[in-house]
Amino acid sequence: MDALPRVQRAVELVGPGELRLNAEKPVHPPGPHQVLCRVEAVGLCFSDLKLVKQFADHPRKSEVVGGIDGQVLEEIPSYVPGERPTVPGHEAVVRVCAAGNEVTAGQTGERYLVQTDYRWLPTADANAAFGYNFEGALQEYVLMDERAITSPEGEGMLIPASEKLSASAIALVEPWACVEAAYSVQERQRLTEGGRLLVVTDVELPTGGVSSLVPRLGRPSEVLWTGSASEPPLPGIATSRVSSLSEVSEASCDDLVYFGHNEETVEKLFPLLAPRGLLNIVLCGGRFLRHVAVAVGRVHYGGIRLVGTEGSDPAASMATVPSSGEIREGARVHVVGAGGPMGAMHVIRALSSPVPGLDIVASDIERDRLSTLTHIAAPLAAANGHSFCACNVNEEAPQGTFDYLAIMVPSPDLVASAVEHGGDHAVINVFAGIPADVSAKLDLNEYIEKRRYLIGTSGSALEDMKTVLAKVETGVLDTNLSVAAVGGLEAAISGLQAVEERQIAGKVVIYPSCRGLGLTSLDELGAYLPEAAPLLRDGVWSQEAERALLGRHGA
Repeated sequence: MDALPRVQRAVELVGPGELRLNAEKPVHPPGPHQVLCRVEAVGLCFSDLKLVKQFADHPRKSEVVGGIDGQVLEEIPSYVPGERPTVPGHEAVVRVCAAGNEVTAGQTGERYLVQTDYRWLPTADANAAFGYNFEGALQEYVLMDERAITSPEGEGMLIPASEKLSASAIALVEPWACVEAAYSVQERQRLTEGGRLLVVTDVELPTGGVSSLVPRLGRPSEVLWTGSASEPPLPGIATSRVSSLSEVSEASCDDLVYFGHNEETVEKLFPLLAPRGLLNIVLCGGRFLRHVAVAVGRVHYGGIRLVGTEGSDPAASMATVPSSGEIREGARVHVVGAGGPMGAMHVIRALSSPVPGLDIVASDIERDRLSTLTHIAAPLAAANGHSFCACNVNEEAPQGTFDYLAIMVPSPDLVASAVEHGGDHAVINVFAGIPADVSAKLDLNEYIEKRRYLIGTSGSALEDMKTVLAKVETGVLDTNLSVAAVGGLEAAISGLQAVEERQIAGKVVIYPSCRGLGLTSLDELGAYLPEAAPLLRDGVWSQEAERALLGRHGA
């Protein structure tokens, strides 16, 4: 094992809104099951800001409550839940520089992309994650324990990465994987097998109402029943009646079928849905008399879904659920808030898609951001046979209806507007992290009549990371298209502020080895590093420019 430094520089979060650059943070040598990695590059993310503001109140900063022995957690110095200082940064590429003698993966000298979510390690309201209750990558070295970063299926969260790619291109696979997850997500078109079904009736139950679902579209283990109608016989399934919704625990129902059109009843149903729960509204020929408050924040963070039918057959509602979140052939797509880093990724992914005949409208309120995006997007559209236009909504609103709308701004009003401007069978992707307790008042008559569908995802799975990494390694996707600025650890705090204030139209990539490098936009690169500026590819960050930057700092 090479000699390791005693201390390092790190950006630490020590309290809500309290970031500091610590030049004396200890470097812990790895224990038997641990690897010590040198951080090559890390991207800054809007999600980092949520952690900075919430600190110990963030659901991923809390204690791990299962999935691993408590004694193991005590042996991991980088496990820092609750009020302990942490190191943010989860979009990372690292290189193993030391490993314990019982480590079976993560070989010394090898390069890895870090998968962030440890979904088998639950916290009270979420799961453990790199850069949250486990220290992240805004430091020179980071320690990880194989017992924590290996799933029960034996999959490690260190994904081997090519030496042929820039560090930035690999690090930015993580946010791109979150985008990929929004489209690759497999939607549930059946009842949850072995789940809990709640049936609520405000009208006379139509003939064959629930039996059209059970067991043809899934067999729950339990059915609860409440309302005016009598429950049907469901042989072999435990069925019980409750006198009111107040007897049903919150987040306890995997599926919920509502027969009726009472606005207040529907609004009481959303809290009863478990994560990834489905609410099926069967209007039975009726209509709502006002807009209904829909828990759109939980569409994103909880994965809940909403379908409906004007008629009396709940199976007809289920038939409107798409198989995945993928954009359909010939779709007209509107990315709302497209000028930001994540919005640009959605636009670039669509324009790089092999799905033929897409018409992409990118809207934002900032002219400079749209100009930067157009510089990248217009050539992609021409090369791949898609249509593209940028729209400044302060000057002119997008016209017509859309088949797919992706919402990049955490605004319930924008979700409501998207529902109104969707075409038949439109998918409305609530990608922005609207708080889970926030609702939007939606026209559910129009939503149900036009068979629109709200979709949303949070984070990414290991397979999404591998999919995006493969696209980058084969040249199908260039994640460096997202890079707008670079810096050393000195630039991380000001970089996060720039992200919050929408000062930079793209991603900020931090190189911990580049000591003394402040926040530097690509437009300013020539003044700092004249030899690197000509190495940009038509203004886009490149591996050659990265090599020049790292060469200046001896990295």
